[in-house]
Amino acid sequence: MVKSRPLPSTVDFNRLLSAIAKMKKYDVVISLGEKMQKLGISHDLFTYSILINCFCRRSQISLALALLGKMMKLGYEPDVVTLSSLLNGYCHGMRISEAVALVDQMVEMGYQPNTANVVIYNTVIDGLCKYKQVDDAIDLFNEMETKGIRANVVTYNSLISCLCNYGRWTDASQLLRDMIDRKINPDVVTFSALIDAFVKEGKLTEAGKLYKEMIQRSMDPNIFIYNSLINGFCMHDRLEEAKQMISLMVSKDCLPDVVTYSTLIKGFCKCKRVQEGMEVFREMSQRGLVGNTVTYTTLIQGFFQADDCEKAQMVFKQMNNDGVPPNLMTYNILLVGLCNHRKLEKALVVFQYMQKSQLELDIYTYNIMIEGMCKAGKVEDGWDLFCSLSLKGVKPDVVTYTTMISGFCRKGLKEEAGALFNKMKEDGPLPNSGAYNTLIRAHFRDGDKASSAELIREMRRCGFVGDASTFGLVTDMLFDGRLDKSFLEMLS
Repeated sequence: MVKSRPLPSTVDFNRLLSAIAKMKKYDVVISLGEKMQKLGISHDLFTYSILINCFCRRSQISLALALLGKMMKLGYEPDVVTLSSLLNGYCHGMRISEAVALVDQMVEMGYQPNTANVVIYNTVIDGLCKYKQVDDAIDLFNEMETKGIRANVVTYNSLISCLCNYGRWTDASQLLRDMIDRKINPDVVTFSALIDAFVKEGKLTEAGKLYKEMIQRSMDPNIFIYNSLINGFCMHDRLEEAKQMISLMVSKDCLPDVVTYSTLIKGFCKCKRVQEGMEVFREMSQRGLVGNTVTYTTLIQGFFQADDCEKAQMVFKQMNNDGVPPNLMTYNILLVGLCNHRKLEKALVVFQYMQKSQLELDIYTYNIMIEGMCKAGKVEDGWDLFCSLSLKGVKPDVVTYTTMISGFCRKGLKEEAGALFNKMKEDGPLPNSGAYNTLIRAHFRDGDKASSAELIREMRRCGFVGDASTFGLVTDMLFDGRLDKSFLEMLS
């Protein structure tokens, strides 16, 4: 462009700057803006607005303000878009008081018409809400009233969403009533925020009332609202009503999506009705929808919980055949299920694949495998994996230590268990109730009353008590005369 003759116009440059700004290449826009001036191509109001916005996006408010001053000296008056960029910059930099002061200054300067003023206030209120300054947002909202600036549906929606996020249901509901009293019609966004928030808090009755009010106002709920309500029904195990809601959606020409079906599938699996969840999955497929990672993971977990290991593996295979990528949670659920169903060899194949893949394995994955190995009697393999964690850059947590201690105890390797317990106290996470109780039971089974008593006293000093398994063992040993009542008193 710069080599062409005649030189490109300001309008040509503005189009280029605008396109680059949309790509979020703000430094490139600023650099090109400087090049324009060197070439003698003047900036107009639109150029200044783009550049000010880019400085604000980079949190360089002082440079944005300097450019604003230069622009006004040249006789350009900032418009609402320019000033909104500045307000967003202030809010992004948590300079809230300066944003509010700028609003006051703009009002004093008499920016008209009122629609412009409300946009300015909405920008700051939305910024305050995003940065968790809800009380300041409400104060500014009240200030609008005193200055005669009429709030619109956007103002109310920002505040209602924010109040719902903080569980301030009474205030949010009051704002809805306030809107209606002022003849400001709530829109789908208003109802979406309230319904979703009420559902997430388990207030399904209130959500239902709002849904009915929408219908009375001849407003069509969107898919987000239907999905929220279906989720609410599933959370409360009201699965038949959830299914009816899907039928209602279809009758209203609002077609269910993957989220809709995945939510219902999760509901059935949660209630141990995984076969019905599978029927919903087939219905979804018949409608031409492909399940996502969440859908398949939910079904895999559902079948494992229903003790149907074969079908869980079948769903995982279908997931791969359908080209849906498993995530770390999918693999972890698969590993837990296989280990619990005594299929360690298959779990090891999956685990080896995971280690070679691009997945970043966390300590939870390693804990699953160490426990699986120990429960299958392969304590040495579990110990090898435990010892390799530092080489993998993963730090064992309290569960890792307790699992390994339990594995040693199960194999009768009491000395190794004790050594690991001491290492845990020295340089690992502090032992929890599980670690103490595991070792105490091991010493009791070996008839080592003195070591058991010492560990019980130490455990009590740490604020822990005996768990159900330890109490059960001590009670049995009291019954057959191997222990006296003093041990039971120590544990309590």
